Amino acid sequence: MNGFEKLSKLGEGAYSTVLKVRRYADGNIYALKKVKLSKLSEKEKLNALNEVRILASVKSNFVISYKEAFFDERESCLGIVMEYADKGDLYQKITENKKTALLFDEIDIWRILIQCIKGLKSLHDLKILHRDMKSANVFLFSDGSAKLGDLNVSKVARKGLGYTQTGTPYYASPEVWKDQPYDNKSDIWSLGCVLYEMITLHPPFRAENMEGLYNKVIRGQYKKISNKFSQDLAEIVGLLIQVDPNNRPSCDELLNNPIIRKRIEYFKAFAGDEDNEDLALLKTINIPKNLLFLTDKLPQPNYDKKKNNNNTNNSLKTSANTLILSTQKQLLPLNINNIDNTKNTNQNSNIIKNKLSLKDKKIELKKIEITNNIKPINNNLISENKKENNDIKDNLAKKDEKILEKKPVLLNEDNVQKNEQILKNENKEIKKIEIINNDKK
Repeated sequence: MNGFEKLSKLGEGAYSTVLKVRRYADGNIYALKKVKLSKLSEKEKLNALNEVRILASVKSNFVISYKEAFFDERESCLGIVMEYADKGDLYQKITENKKTALLFDEIDIWRILIQCIKGLKSLHDLKILHRDMKSANVFLFSDGSAKLGDLNVSKVARKGLGYTQTGTPYYASPEVWKDQPYDNKSDIWSLGCVLYEMITLHPPFRAENMEGLYNKVIRGQYKKISNKFSQDLAEIVGLLIQVDPNNRPSCDELLNNPIIRKRIEYFKAFAGDEDNEDLALLKTINIPKNLLFLTDKLPQPNYDKKKNNNNTNNSLKTSANTLILSTQKQLLPLNINNIDNTKNTNQNSNIIKNKLSLKDKKIELKKIEITNNIKPINNNLISENKKENNDIKDNLAKKDEKILEKKPVLLNEDNVQKNEQILKNENKEIKKIEIINNDKK
């Protein structure tokens, strides 16, 4: 965990904690899930690694993205770095609205629903069942996007069916309640429950005990939504919450439904490709006998390289500007009192050298900035850069000569020597920046 700064705690479970962190390498904010492997059973450890496997396999704009996973020896825990949702989750938003009796705008309900459908499609295309589709697992962003997350109990159904009973009771499908085999249509039922909850601010099925909840779910009877909302919305709720899974639509069928298609056209910003970039499921991650070797078996980091490059360039640029300002502040004032005129010629020569040296360093820093910000760089561009730099040098030299012609400047000999030493130190710093720049290439 040494590569991250802890900012706050986002959530905590029996064996895991989710933190808001800042990554030192790029300065970006992420969600870091810490799973205490030492306290887990073998099956629970496999579930934790399965979450890493699925997260790293799914490349969708509608599912929380995987960034990195590692084993922290000091804390004996699995670290999973994920995309951070700056607006929290849908359950938190529903709870806030419930306190003020404020219903969602229908336009926001459609926007979130469409993105949830696309997120589920990304999973179902890889034969992955979410198995815990609920409002708390829909994550919201300030740009209006919504993404599915928390794939801890998600499962790859090789034959299309799941048998293990899991999930949250309020959102569980009738087939799950009855201990029957289930498929991706079980996620569709749960999505219907989430949609209903967005509309009414509470789940469609509620009871004082589990038996009462069971009876309501298997009958599929729920209170109709308010007339404040459109008939189109009520129709989609009815399509999703159907007791017979065969009557529920798939994600593809939903996205082709005329009611949904009409809204997708409206939300052009979220009408991107819902398919995975690469429909390849990563292999099962096996638990090594020695957990110290676990990191080597985990998927490779998946940070945004473009952002990292920008941060690197900004860092180099900042270092260069700081160095110039520092040098300018350190140069000692020139004293013309009590100076022997016989030394004027040599001292004037030193002035030119000092000024040109500083200007040359600025030009070198400009080269570093150009190299880091222009990719790919070609021979013509290099020639143009060299020509531009040479022109700058010539212009600076001419300006300095004109200044000296107008008024000779006299230097205190001690200060000249000190200035030369400062510029030597500056040259060393410049070389350090160039070395860093070469390493980044």
